[in-house]
Amino acid sequence: MTTGSTAADSPADGTADSPAADSAAAATTATTADSAAATTADSAAATTAATTAESADDSGLAWDPGQYLKYADERGRPFADLLARVGARDPRYVVDMGCGPGQLTAGLCARWPDADIEGVDSSVPMIERAQALRDQGETAASTPAAGETGRLSFRLGDLRDWRPERPVDVLITNATLQWVPGHVDLLPTWVSYLARDGWLALQVPGNFDSPSHRTLFALAAEEPWARHLTVPVRQRPSAPGPDVYLDVLAAAGCQVDAWETTYLHVLQGEDAVFEWVKGTGARPVLQALPDDVRPDFEAAYKARLREAYPPRDVGTVLPYRRVFAVARRVGR
Repeated sequence: MTTGSTAADSPADGTADSPAADSAAAATTATTADSAAATTADSAAATTAATTAESADDSGLAWDPGQYLKYADERGRPFADLLARVGARDPRYVVDMGCGPGQLTAGLCARWPDADIEGVDSSVPMIERAQALRDQGETAASTPAAGETGRLSFRLGDLRDWRPERPVDVLITNATLQWVPGHVDLLPTWVSYLARDGWLALQVPGNFDSPSHRTLFALAAEEPWARHLTVPVRQRPSAPGPDVYLDVLAAAGCQVDAWETTYLHVLQGEDAVFEWVKGTGARPVLQALPDDVRPDFEAAYKARLREAYPPRDVGTVLPYRRVFAVARRVGR
Protein backbone atom coordinates (compact mmCIF):
# COMPACT_ATOMS: atom_id res chain seq x y z
CA MET A 1 0.00 0.00 0.00
CA THR A 2 1.07 3.57 -0.27
CA THR A 3 2.26 5.70 2.63
CA GLY A 4 -0.57 5.49 5.09
CA SER A 5 -1.87 2.28 3.56
CA THR A 6 -1.72 -1.30 4.72
CA ALA A 7 -1.94 -4.38 2.38
CA ALA A 8 0.95 -5.52 0.69
CA ASP A 9 2.98 -5.74 1.21
CA SER A 10 -0.08 -4.59 1.26
CA PRO A 11 -2.53 -2.06 1.80
CA ALA A 12 -4.21 -4.41 4.27
CA ASP A 13 -4.37 -7.76 2.57
CA GLY A 14 -6.61 -10.72 2.88
CA THR A 15 -10.17 -11.85 3.37
CA ALA A 16 -12.88 -10.57 5.66
CA ASP A 17 -12.95 -13.78 7.67
CA SER A 18 -12.49 -13.47 11.42
CA PRO A 19 -8.71 -13.12 12.04
CA ALA A 20 -8.90 -15.02 15.34
CA ALA A 21 -10.56 -18.01 13.70
CA ASP A 22 -7.86 -18.36 11.05
CA SER A 23 -4.78 -17.68 13.17
CA ALA A 24 -4.10 -21.24 14.32
CA ALA A 25 -4.13 -22.59 10.78
CA ALA A 26 -2.00 -19.73 9.53
CA ALA A 27 0.64 -20.33 12.20
CA THR A 28 1.27 -23.83 10.88
CA THR A 29 2.62 -22.41 7.65
CA ALA A 30 5.72 -20.88 9.23
CA THR A 31 8.93 -22.23 7.73
CA THR A 32 12.59 -21.42 7.60
CA ALA A 33 13.84 -18.34 5.78
CA ASP A 34 13.92 -17.96 2.02
CA SER A 35 16.75 -20.14 0.75
CA ALA A 36 17.61 -17.90 -2.20
CA ALA A 37 20.49 -15.64 -1.18
CA ALA A 38 21.50 -12.52 -3.11
CA THR A 39 24.79 -12.74 -4.99
CA THR A 40 27.24 -9.87 -5.19
CA ALA A 41 26.34 -9.27 -8.83
CA ASP A 42 22.61 -9.20 -8.03
CA SER A 43 23.16 -6.75 -5.22
CA ALA A 44 25.16 -4.45 -7.46
CA ALA A 45 22.47 -4.52 -10.13
CA ALA A 46 19.77 -3.78 -7.58
CA THR A 47 21.78 -0.86 -6.26
CA THR A 48 22.15 0.53 -9.78
CA ALA A 49 18.42 0.18 -10.36
CA ALA A 50 17.77 1.92 -7.06
CA THR A 51 18.51 5.21 -8.75
CA THR A 52 15.75 4.63 -11.30
CA ALA A 53 12.86 2.91 -9.60
CA GLU A 54 10.66 4.53 -6.86
CA SER A 55 9.72 7.82 -5.24
CA ALA A 56 10.55 8.30 -1.57
CA ASP A 57 7.01 8.18 -0.27
CA ASP A 58 5.18 6.35 -3.07
CA SER A 59 2.59 9.14 -3.13
CA GLY A 60 2.55 9.38 -6.91
CA LEU A 61 1.63 5.73 -7.48
CA ALA A 62 -1.83 4.31 -8.03
CA TRP A 63 -3.19 1.30 -6.18
CA ASP A 64 -5.44 -1.21 -7.93
CA PRO A 65 -7.68 -2.86 -5.30
CA GLY A 66 -8.70 -5.63 -7.69
CA GLN A 67 -5.10 -6.60 -8.46
CA TYR A 68 -4.19 -6.29 -4.82
CA LEU A 69 -6.95 -8.66 -3.74
CA LYS A 70 -5.69 -11.51 -5.94
CA TYR A 71 -4.51 -14.23 -3.56
CA ALA A 72 -6.42 -12.44 -0.81
CA ASP A 73 -6.53 -15.51 1.45
CA GLU A 74 -2.75 -15.82 1.39
CA ARG A 75 -2.24 -12.10 2.00
CA GLY A 76 -4.61 -12.17 4.96
CA ARG A 77 -2.84 -14.88 6.95
CA PRO A 78 -0.19 -12.61 8.52
CA PHE A 79 -2.95 -10.27 9.69
CA ALA A 80 -4.61 -13.20 11.44
CA ASP A 81 -1.35 -14.19 13.13
CA LEU A 82 -0.73 -10.62 14.22
CA LEU A 83 -4.20 -10.24 15.75
CA ALA A 84 -3.84 -13.55 17.58
CA ARG A 85 -1.18 -11.98 19.82
CA VAL A 86 -3.21 -8.87 20.72
CA GLY A 87 -4.72 -9.39 24.17
CA ALA A 88 -7.11 -6.42 24.28
CA ARG A 89 -10.36 -7.68 25.82
CA ASP A 90 -12.82 -4.81 25.51
CA PRO A 91 -11.34 -1.98 23.45
CA ARG A 92 -13.50 1.02 22.61
CA TYR A 93 -11.43 2.55 19.81
CA VAL A 94 -9.49 0.49 17.27
CA VAL A 95 -7.55 1.97 14.34
CA ASP A 96 -6.20 0.13 11.30
CA MET A 97 -3.44 2.27 9.82
CA GLY A 98 -3.14 1.47 6.13
CA CYS A 99 -6.45 -0.34 5.86
CA GLY A 100 -6.30 -0.86 2.09
CA PRO A 101 -9.58 -2.17 0.63
CA GLY A 102 -10.99 -2.61 4.12
CA GLN A 103 -12.07 -6.23 4.27
CA LEU A 104 -9.73 -7.09 7.14
CA THR A 105 -10.69 -3.90 8.97
CA ALA A 106 -14.37 -4.83 8.65
CA GLY A 107 -13.61 -8.21 10.18
CA LEU A 108 -12.48 -6.47 13.38
CA CYS A 109 -16.13 -5.65 14.11
CA ALA A 110 -16.69 -9.30 14.97
CA ARG A 111 -13.47 -9.54 16.98
CA TRP A 112 -14.36 -6.52 19.15
CA PRO A 113 -18.15 -6.08 19.05
CA ASP A 114 -18.26 -2.97 21.25
CA ALA A 115 -15.44 -1.01 19.61
CA ASP A 116 -15.48 1.84 17.14
CA ILE A 117 -13.34 0.62 14.23
CA GLU A 118 -11.59 3.13 11.97
CA GLY A 119 -9.52 2.45 8.87
CA VAL A 120 -7.06 5.02 7.50
CA ASP A 121 -5.32 4.88 4.12
CA SER A 122 -3.68 7.40 1.78
CA SER A 123 -4.93 5.73 -1.42
CA VAL A 124 -8.16 7.15 -2.83
CA PRO A 125 -9.06 3.92 -4.74
CA MET A 126 -8.48 1.84 -1.61
CA ILE A 127 -10.63 4.07 0.58
CA GLU A 128 -13.38 4.10 -2.05
CA ARG A 129 -13.29 0.30 -2.12
CA ALA A 130 -13.40 0.15 1.70
CA GLN A 131 -16.31 2.58 1.91
CA ALA A 132 -18.19 0.55 -0.68
CA LEU A 133 -17.66 -2.53 1.48
CA ARG A 134 -19.00 -0.66 4.47
CA ASP A 135 -22.06 0.56 2.55
CA GLN A 136 -22.72 -2.94 1.30
CA GLY A 137 -22.61 -4.19 4.88
CA GLU A 138 -25.48 -1.94 5.83
CA THR A 139 -27.82 -3.90 3.58
CA ALA A 140 -26.22 -7.32 2.97
CA ALA A 141 -26.36 -9.71 5.91
CA SER A 142 -23.59 -11.87 4.40
CA THR A 143 -20.90 -9.22 4.72
CA PRO A 144 -18.59 -9.28 7.77
CA ALA A 145 -19.75 -5.94 9.09
CA ALA A 146 -23.49 -6.41 8.46
CA GLY A 147 -25.54 -4.71 11.13
CA GLU A 148 -22.43 -3.19 12.67
CA THR A 149 -21.29 -0.63 10.14
CA GLY A 150 -22.34 2.25 12.36
CA ARG A 151 -19.18 1.44 14.30
CA LEU A 152 -17.03 1.10 11.18
CA SER A 153 -15.57 4.09 9.34
CA PHE A 154 -12.86 4.77 6.76
CA ARG A 155 -11.03 7.96 5.96
CA LEU A 156 -8.29 9.23 3.71
CA GLY A 157 -5.10 10.17 5.51
CA ASP A 158 -1.32 9.95 5.62
CA LEU A 159 -0.09 7.94 8.58
CA ARG A 160 2.88 10.29 9.02
CA ASP A 161 0.50 13.18 9.81
CA TRP A 162 -2.27 11.20 11.53
CA ARG A 163 -3.43 12.29 14.97
CA PRO A 164 -6.24 10.54 16.88
CA GLU A 165 -9.01 12.56 18.48
CA ARG A 166 -8.93 10.37 21.58
CA PRO A 167 -6.65 7.72 23.08
CA VAL A 168 -6.44 4.55 21.00
CA ASP A 169 -7.01 1.16 22.61
CA VAL A 170 -5.66 -0.90 19.69
CA LEU A 171 -3.57 0.45 16.81
CA ILE A 172 -2.87 -2.02 14.01
CA THR A 173 -0.68 -1.57 10.95
CA ASN A 174 -0.30 -4.50 8.61
CA ALA A 175 2.09 -4.55 5.61
CA THR A 176 2.22 -0.76 5.43
CA LEU A 177 5.27 0.61 7.18
CA GLN A 178 7.62 -0.72 4.50
CA TRP A 179 6.37 2.12 2.31
CA VAL A 180 7.44 4.76 4.85
CA PRO A 181 11.13 5.77 5.01
CA GLY A 182 12.31 6.01 8.61
CA HIS A 183 9.10 4.48 9.94
CA VAL A 184 10.78 3.19 13.09
CA ASP A 185 10.99 6.81 14.26
CA LEU A 186 7.19 7.03 14.17
CA LEU A 187 6.64 4.27 16.68
CA PRO A 188 7.27 6.18 19.94
CA THR A 189 4.79 8.82 18.77
CA TRP A 190 2.20 6.15 18.07
CA VAL A 191 2.79 4.66 21.50
CA SER A 192 2.04 8.08 22.99
CA TYR A 193 -1.38 7.96 21.30
CA LEU A 194 -2.31 4.74 23.09
CA ALA A 195 -4.58 4.59 26.11
CA ARG A 196 -3.15 3.07 29.25
CA ASP A 197 -2.76 -0.67 28.58
CA GLY A 198 -3.35 0.08 24.90
CA TRP A 199 -1.91 -2.16 22.19
CA LEU A 200 0.18 -1.48 19.06
CA ALA A 201 0.51 -4.34 16.55
CA LEU A 202 2.60 -4.19 13.39
CA GLN A 203 3.61 -6.51 10.56
CA VAL A 204 6.19 -5.57 7.93
CA PRO A 205 7.30 -7.65 4.93
CA GLY A 206 10.98 -8.54 5.14
CA ASN A 207 11.43 -10.09 1.70
CA PHE A 208 13.11 -7.28 -0.22
CA ASP A 209 16.21 -9.37 -0.86
CA SER A 210 14.10 -12.18 -2.36
CA PRO A 211 14.43 -13.27 -6.01
CA SER A 212 11.18 -11.50 -6.94
CA HIS A 213 12.58 -8.12 -5.91
CA ARG A 214 16.20 -8.60 -6.91
CA THR A 215 15.14 -9.78 -10.36
CA LEU A 216 12.86 -6.78 -10.80
CA PHE A 217 15.52 -4.18 -10.11
CA ALA A 218 18.26 -6.05 -11.95
CA LEU A 219 16.06 -6.13 -15.04
CA ALA A 220 15.14 -2.46 -14.64
CA ALA A 221 18.85 -1.60 -14.70
CA GLU A 222 19.32 -3.27 -18.10
CA GLU A 223 18.75 -1.79 -21.52
CA PRO A 224 16.44 -1.06 -23.17
CA TRP A 225 14.45 -0.64 -19.96
CA ALA A 226 16.81 1.63 -18.04
CA ARG A 227 16.58 4.43 -20.60
CA HIS A 228 12.81 4.62 -20.08
CA LEU A 229 12.91 4.85 -16.28
CA THR A 230 13.28 8.60 -16.02
CA VAL A 231 11.29 8.84 -12.76
CA PRO A 232 13.57 8.34 -9.74
CA VAL A 233 12.75 5.03 -8.11
CA ARG A 234 14.68 2.78 -5.79
CA GLN A 235 14.91 -0.66 -4.27
CA ARG A 236 13.44 -0.68 -0.79
CA PRO A 237 15.77 -1.66 2.04
CA SER A 238 15.03 -4.84 3.92
CA ALA A 239 12.82 -4.47 6.98
CA PRO A 240 14.48 -4.14 10.35
CA GLY A 241 14.67 -7.37 12.32
CA PRO A 242 12.27 -8.04 15.19
CA ASP A 243 14.99 -7.06 17.66
CA VAL A 244 14.89 -3.47 16.39
CA TYR A 245 11.16 -3.17 16.95
CA LEU A 246 11.49 -4.78 20.37
CA ASP A 247 14.14 -2.29 21.48
CA VAL A 248 12.30 0.80 20.19
CA LEU A 249 8.91 -0.16 21.60
CA ALA A 250 10.34 -1.28 24.95
CA ALA A 251 12.14 2.06 25.27
CA ALA A 252 8.79 3.77 24.64
CA GLY A 253 7.30 2.07 27.69
CA CYS A 254 5.81 -1.14 26.30
CA GLN A 255 5.90 -4.83 26.98
CA VAL A 256 6.82 -6.29 23.60
CA ASP A 257 6.43 -9.59 21.75
CA ALA A 258 8.46 -9.56 18.53
CA TRP A 259 9.13 -12.35 16.04
CA GLU A 260 9.50 -13.23 12.37
CA THR A 261 8.03 -15.93 10.14
CA THR A 262 8.63 -17.10 6.61
CA TYR A 263 5.43 -18.32 4.98
CA LEU A 264 5.37 -20.70 2.04
CA HIS A 265 2.51 -19.31 -0.02
CA VAL A 266 1.26 -21.88 -2.52
CA LEU A 267 -0.12 -19.83 -5.40
CA GLN A 268 -2.34 -21.06 -8.22
CA GLY A 269 -2.58 -19.70 -11.73
CA GLU A 270 -0.25 -18.77 -14.57
CA ASP A 271 2.68 -16.48 -13.68
CA ALA A 272 1.44 -16.47 -10.10
CA VAL A 273 4.41 -14.68 -8.55
CA PHE A 274 4.17 -11.92 -11.15
CA GLU A 275 0.48 -11.48 -10.38
CA TRP A 276 1.35 -11.23 -6.68
CA VAL A 277 4.10 -8.61 -7.00
CA LYS A 278 2.27 -6.68 -9.72
CA GLY A 279 -0.23 -5.58 -7.08
CA THR A 280 2.41 -4.46 -4.57
CA GLY A 281 6.20 -4.35 -4.79
CA ALA A 282 6.54 -4.18 -8.58
CA ARG A 283 4.18 -1.22 -8.97
CA PRO A 284 6.84 1.52 -8.81
CA VAL A 285 8.80 0.11 -11.73
CA LEU A 286 5.81 -0.96 -13.82
CA GLN A 287 4.07 2.39 -13.45
CA ALA A 288 7.25 4.30 -14.27
CA LEU A 289 7.56 2.60 -17.67
CA PRO A 290 5.80 4.06 -20.75
CA ASP A 291 2.66 2.22 -21.79
CA ASP A 292 4.19 1.02 -25.05
CA VAL A 293 7.26 -0.38 -23.28
CA ARG A 294 5.67 -2.00 -20.23
CA PRO A 295 4.32 -5.17 -21.95
CA ASP A 296 7.77 -6.23 -23.18
CA PHE A 297 9.27 -5.57 -19.75
CA GLU A 298 6.51 -7.61 -18.10
CA ALA A 299 7.13 -10.50 -20.50
CA ALA A 300 10.85 -10.51 -19.66
CA TYR A 301 10.14 -10.23 -15.93
CA LYS A 302 7.65 -13.11 -16.07
CA ALA A 303 10.21 -15.32 -17.78
CA ARG A 304 12.81 -14.68 -15.09
CA LEU A 305 10.27 -15.22 -12.32
CA ARG A 306 9.33 -18.59 -13.80
CA GLU A 307 12.98 -19.58 -13.55
CA ALA A 308 13.27 -18.34 -9.96
CA TYR A 309 9.93 -19.85 -8.90
CA PRO A 310 9.29 -22.92 -11.07
CA PRO A 311 5.76 -24.33 -10.85
CA ARG A 312 5.38 -27.49 -8.77
CA ASP A 313 2.65 -30.10 -8.66
CA VAL A 314 0.98 -28.22 -5.80
CA GLY A 315 1.29 -24.81 -7.44
CA THR A 316 3.94 -22.07 -7.36
CA VAL A 317 5.62 -21.73 -3.97
CA LEU A 318 6.47 -18.20 -2.87
CA PRO A 319 8.59 -18.00 0.32
CA TYR A 320 7.73 -14.77 2.10
CA ARG A 321 9.43 -13.43 5.24
CA ARG A 322 7.47 -11.13 7.54
CA VAL A 323 8.42 -9.34 10.75
CA PHE A 324 5.94 -8.84 13.60
CA ALA A 325 5.77 -6.88 16.85
CA VAL A 326 2.94 -6.57 19.37
CA ALA A 327 3.37 -4.05 22.18
CA ARG A 328 1.24 -3.19 25.22
CA ARG A 329 1.69 0.19 26.84
CA VAL A 330 2.24 -0.27 30.56
CA GLY A 331 2.49 3.30 31.83
CA ARG A 332 1.67 6.93 31.12
